[in-house]
Amino acid sequence: MNLLKRIAPISLVFVLSLLTILPLFNSGFFPMHDDTQPSRVFEMTKSLKLGMFPVRWVFDLGYGAGYPIFNYYAPLAYYFGSLFVLIGFNVLVSTKIMIGTGVILSGVFMYLFAEKIWNKRAGVVSSLFYMYAPYHAVNIFVRGAVGELWAYAFIPLAFYGALLVYRNGKWRNLVIFSLGFAGIILSHNLTALIVTPFLLIFILILSVMLYKENKKKRIYLLFLSFFLGILLSSFYFLPALLEIDKTNVSSQLIGGSEFGKNFVCITQLWDSPWGFGGSVPGCVDGMSFKIGKLHVVFSLLSFFLAVISIFFLRKDKKIKNSALVAILISLGLMISVFLTLEVSRPIWEFIKPMKFIQYPWRFLGLVSFFSSLLIGFTIWVLVKKAKRIGFLIAVLMIIILVFFSLKFFVPQKTVLVDSTYYTSEIALKWRVSKISDEYLPKSFIKPKTQEEALKNRVIFSFEETTIQKTANIISLASFFMLILGIIPWLKKRKHG
Repeated sequence: MNLLKRIAPISLVFVLSLLTILPLFNSGFFPMHDDTQPSRVFEMTKSLKLGMFPVRWVFDLGYGAGYPIFNYYAPLAYYFGSLFVLIGFNVLVSTKIMIGTGVILSGVFMYLFAEKIWNKRAGVVSSLFYMYAPYHAVNIFVRGAVGELWAYAFIPLAFYGALLVYRNGKWRNLVIFSLGFAGIILSHNLTALIVTPFLLIFILILSVMLYKENKKKRIYLLFLSFFLGILLSSFYFLPALLEIDKTNVSSQLIGGSEFGKNFVCITQLWDSPWGFGGSVPGCVDGMSFKIGKLHVVFSLLSFFLAVISIFFLRKDKKIKNSALVAILISLGLMISVFLTLEVSRPIWEFIKPMKFIQYPWRFLGLVSFFSSLLIGFTIWVLVKKAKRIGFLIAVLMIIILVFFSLKFFVPQKTVLVDSTYYTSEIALKWRVSKISDEYLPKSFIKPKTQEEALKNRVIFSFEETTIQKTANIISLASFFMLILGIIPWLKKRKHG
């Protein structure tokens, strides 16, 4: 019975997560903005089969000339997808597994974090609001942003790991934090750029609390975990950062992708038409940037409930402390919303690296994170004050959420294609290459016709640069540091 109580909440999260990915179980595939995903899984697998690790170079993209896409484009999701190709699944099925796993992990990891902050019932509610956020559906079925989708899953894991280190400075918690942060970087470097300042603020808040509690060793462990996460992912991000000038990626920072042309109007955050088009200047876009009406309403409810708790329930120390946590989460939410709006332009212009984020609406990932986490506070208070009522309201919120949000988790259409549609020579060297060619050298002359592209043949002669080799060594050394820390803990568990 105790085991059932422990696994029931996370089992419910898993079951309801399957509803968001039902279209992945259909035959064929669906069109998306970044319609390159099966092709990238195929190319990653091809490079792995030739013994390349870490994979940096692919052979058929780049109009048949080949280019080091995984030297610059975060590779973690594609390593995962390739595993299924290597064990016998076709490329299309493997891509669907890759996407579906990213969605499920977002719910599971958010549950783990929210349950630690609040309680099991609040954890379930927060995790489902996170998973069912409209922006999550946009990334899956509109944009096809697999890297951002996977980073979205690792955000709560990184915060969860930091919280575990704060509460218990055991090595296994350090590993969770390091892997969670490395997971964000290796999934989507731009999400890492967005999340890192907030994660550092969280670490600093925890450090202040640890200092007051005279637990200074854990402060060291918090920052060690953070830097180990950076070092673990350095095989990817160091070369991407230091060798970016060899590519034409700067072309993505002008024109329609310039941040100044992609701010969100505040009315769009409340409601904007659902569509499968793109982002354009102004308040009428081809895609939706809504936070979710339920997310907005229940976040405001939680915020006002936290304020009331601080002023009127001050004698209950536990409620007061949790209310303060809710206020801090609200502050993170407000900052994230602010950075999507035109009024934040001076900050974007002052902090130069922010231009690489391209789209201010990418902060909707953090908006979804903070709002979903904040909503859990309402359930926590209700369960504490009236357990049965809290339970019934949690169930009602989940039913309403699924009923009104599930309509977003569908593609525009399903096309009955098989793997060859994405892996044929024409697809790789022409159709898919045209979608993403910014990592080609600046001097590369792009073919003007399909026939020209098909004539290209690359002879593999890729050799890692000194920067890449150094980054590999740093990541490998960091990995062994984690392993060497885990072994004593495992031995202790075995004998203890």
